[in-house]
Amino acid sequence: MSAQSGVSGLGGYNVIGFVPIVNVERAKSFYVGKLGLRLVGEELPFALVLDANGIMVRLAIVKELPPTPGTVLGWQVPDVEVVVQSLAAKGVSFERYGFLEQDAAGIWTAPNGAKIAWFKDPDGNTLSLSEYG
Repeated sequence: MSAQSGVSGLGGYNVIGFVPIVNVERAKSFYVGKLGLRLVGEELPFALVLDANGIMVRLAIVKELPPTPGTVLGWQVPDVEVVVQSLAAKGVSFERYGFLEQDAAGIWTAPNGAKIAWFKDPDGNTLSLSEYG
């Protein structure tokens, strides 16, 4: 579709998430086994392709992973406490940040009332759960 045929932006198209990984089996175990995403394809040696509720997430296979300064992927959930408990029961550890006031489960309540919890995948990528009032 050309720009002249009415495309005014990307808001009407699906987003694809990209997360770099180093170890394929470890990433599969985490993203499929613990987080419950569905593996829809393997494009070895380039990527694992996952379905996250209709959104494509490509786990891009890299040789080494430089540290990422922030969250690379997050989920908006209806009840962050319930999801944190469920993932913690599967062995997912939640991050603690000294500069934020987090509750016992590691959940921070933002000034606007949003509740956010962060955790890392096996390669050290920061992921998040968010509940918006």
